[in-house]
Amino acid sequence: MCYACAQKNRAARQRGVAGGVKLRAARGDDSGRPRRAAGRVEARTQPLRMKPLPSMRPLFLLTHEFWPRRGGIATYCEEMARAAALAAGGRGVEVWAPALRPGEPERAGWPFAVRRLPLRGTHDLGCRLAMARFLVGERRRLRRALVHLAEPGPMLAAMLLQPWRTFCPQRMILTFHGSEVLKFHADPVIRLLARRLIRRAWRVSTLTQYARRLLCECFPEAAGKVVLAPGALRSGWEAAGQDGEPDGEGERSSGAAGPDGRRLVVLTVGRLHPRKGQAQTLAALAALPEAWRRRVEYRMAGTTNRPGYEAELREAARRAEAEGLAVRFLGDVPDGELGAAYAEADIFALTSVEHGHSVEGFGLVYLEASAHGLPVVAHAIGGVAEAVHDGETGLLVRPGPGSGELLTEAFARLLGDAALRRRLGAAGRAWARKNSWADSARVLYGEDLD
Repeated sequence: MCYACAQKNRAARQRGVAGGVKLRAARGDDSGRPRRAAGRVEARTQPLRMKPLPSMRPLFLLTHEFWPRRGGIATYCEEMARAAALAAGGRGVEVWAPALRPGEPERAGWPFAVRRLPLRGTHDLGCRLAMARFLVGERRRLRRALVHLAEPGPMLAAMLLQPWRTFCPQRMILTFHGSEVLKFHADPVIRLLARRLIRRAWRVSTLTQYARRLLCECFPEAAGKVVLAPGALRSGWEAAGQDGEPDGEGERSSGAAGPDGRRLVVLTVGRLHPRKGQAQTLAALAALPEAWRRRVEYRMAGTTNRPGYEAELREAARRAEAEGLAVRFLGDVPDGELGAAYAEADIFALTSVEHGHSVEGFGLVYLEASAHGLPVVAHAIGGVAEAVHDGETGLLVRPGPGSGELLTEAFARLLGDAALRRRLGAAGRAWARKNSWADSARVLYGEDLD
C-alpha cells in the first residue's frame, strides 16, 4: 500500500471510530434501558479511544556497503542507522548488509539490529537478484515500514521488481551520493527504471548541493522531493582520541622542516584508485624545486583492488625518490590507528579527479583531516568545495590544462608558510563539527523520529 493510500485509510478509520462512539452513546441515552445496560454501553466505549501511535514506524536501511567494509558510503549507512536508533530509543531500526567473511565475528554494540544477507556487496546481477529475493520474501513487513535504500546496490535490486509491484513499502527513501547519478543516466534501461523508482519515492536525499543539482538535472522527477542531509564526523571520533587541540610546535613543524630536521609530511587517506588522485599529488610534489623535495615526505594510506594502478604509483614513487622526495605506502591503516597518522602529518591531500562516470560527491575524509587541524589541498571537483572551503580550511585547484603546476604551487605555498597552515587548520577544526548525523537523520526521516 502506498503512503497516500495508507493516510486515507487511517483517516477513514478514525472517522468511523468516532462516529460509532457517538452513535452508541446516543442510543444508550435514549433507549430507556436500565442503568446496568447503560453501564455496559459506557464500558464498551472506553477501549474505542484512539491510542497514540508508536513514535516511529519500523525503519529498514538497506545497503551493499557496511562494516567491515570501509569508505564513505559504509560510514554513511552506519551513522544514519545509529542516529535513527538513538533518536528512537533503540527501537525499530534494522540494517540489511552483506554477509561477513567465514569466521569473521560480528561487531558488538550496534544500537540497531543488523541482518546479514548472503551477498558479496557488489552491484553485479547476482547481488541484485539476492537482494531482490529478500525484498520479496519480506514484502509484508516492508509494506508497513520506512525503507531507506541508502546506496545504488539496493536501488538496482528494487528496480528489478517494479513490473510486479512486489516491493511496495509504506514510505521509501532514496539517497544519491554522486557517481550513481551519472551511471544510472548513462544506461537507457537503468535510466527509465530509475525514473520510475524516484517517482515512487517518498523522499530523496543527497549529501551535497552539487549532488542535488546533478540529480535534478539528470532526473527532473526528483525535484520537489530532494532534501539535503550532509555528512559529519564519525561517531566516537573524539572518544577514540582521534580529535585534537592544536598540535604543539614540537609535534608539528613550525617551519620548512622540524627542529629535528624531519621532513614535512603530506598525507593521503583513501583507497588507491585513479579517481582518488594519488598520481596527481605525487606528480605535483615531485615537481617541487629540489630543495623542497628533500624536505617533504608523501604518505599514502589505503589499499587497492587495482594492482595495475598501485604498480604505476610505485614506479612513479621510485622515480620521485631518485630526485629526493620521500614516499611511503602505509597500506591498510585500521580506524583506531588513523589518529596517529593524522597527528604525524602537516598537510592533507586528496586531489580527486573525474574517472569515467565516477565523481567525488563529498568526501567524509576531508572532515576527518580538518578535525585534526590539517590544512587540505584538493581539486575543486564534484562536491569537494562543500567539504573544503577554499582559502579558509584548505586550498582548491581546478583540474584541467596547467592544473599540475597550480597544484605544485599550492603545496609550495603551504609548505613554506607555517602560519598559513595553522590558520587553515584551526578553521578546519570548527568547520568539521558544524554538521551532525542526528540533524541529518531528522531531516531525512522527518516526523518518524519525533
